Amino acid sequence: MLDECDRTNFRTQFTREPAALRQHPALVLNADFRPLSYYPLSLWPWQEAIKAVFLDRVTILAEYEEVVRSQRQAFKIPSVVVLKEYVRPQKRVAFTRFNLFLRDEFKCQYCGKRGDLTFDHVIPRSRGGITSWENVVAACAPCNLRKANKPLERSGMHLLKPARQPQPEDMLRIGRRFPPGYLHESWMDFLYWDTELEA
Repeated sequence: MLDECDRTNFRTQFTREPAALRQHPALVLNADFRPLSYYPLSLWPWQEAIKAVFLDRVTILAEYEEVVRSQRQAFKIPSVVVLKEYVRPQKRVAFTRFNLFLRDEFKCQYCGKRGDLTFDHVIPRSRGGITSWENVVAACAPCNLRKANKPLERSGMHLLKPARQPQPEDMLRIGRRFPPGYLHESWMDFLYWDTELEA
């Protein structure tokens, strides 16, 4: 059984490490066969996946054709692994720039444009506004400059949707709409099997 420290490590170790993940990343599934995270997609470098196999923490579900060799044996590189112990999803979404942009679907909350984003305090800090989920939104530079430090009502602008704290389920749902640039074919059966079918 995983102790609390191991659970925390499993929650955090799937964060992307771009250099290590460029070649043969492994999709990491929770014990319920769902990815630990959709965005960023729960991926481990192949070295971590093989280490977890030897520590008997995961089961291999799919493999790449490529092989790595030790002094004694050869191993196919895992492409999909599933945890043997269920890791409870976090109950609260961390307030980070990335999560804010994901909540706002990577678009300006004033004009709807995508692209180079910053963030804006709906009630400006100079007027007592705080930095929180309910008061910060993604904004493009032109809208941010146009609004400046005016209250929303006096700026002549409006929000596309109210700013609110997202639930983990919201982030999962939104994250599915932004797949990473690379999806190995062996991952497909595990990424979208729990989505609702259209009638």
